[in-house]
Amino acid sequence: MFEDDFDVVPGDFMDGNALAGPLRELFAVDVTSADGTCAGCGLTGPIASLHVYGADHGPGLVARCPGCSSVVLRLVRTPDRAWLDLRGTVSLGIALPS
Repeated sequence: MFEDDFDVVPGDFMDGNALAGPLRELFAVDVTSADGTCAGCGLTGPIASLHVYGADHGPGLVARCPGCSSVVLRLVRTPDRAWLDLRGTVSLGIALPS
C-alpha cells in the first residue's frame, strides 16, 4: 500500500504541523507536540519537526525524519477509515494533561 522509494525533493515539504488536523481525528491530544524517535537514526524530536510530503500528491501523508530522511509515519484516510503506520518510529512520548 505504501511506496518508500519516491524521489524526495529538498525543500518540497511541509513541517510536521501539517499532521495536526489529520491526527486530531485519531487522538484526544495534540500529537504534533509528542516526541518521536526515528528507527533509522535514533533522532528524537517533536512530530511537528518531521518533513511531511503528499498533501497535494496522493491519498495520504508521509512524514520523514529531518535527520536521515527515513519514513517515520504514514497516514492514509478514506471516508470511513484511517490507516496509521508508525513502523519507522521506535517510540512516541505523549505528554498527558494534568
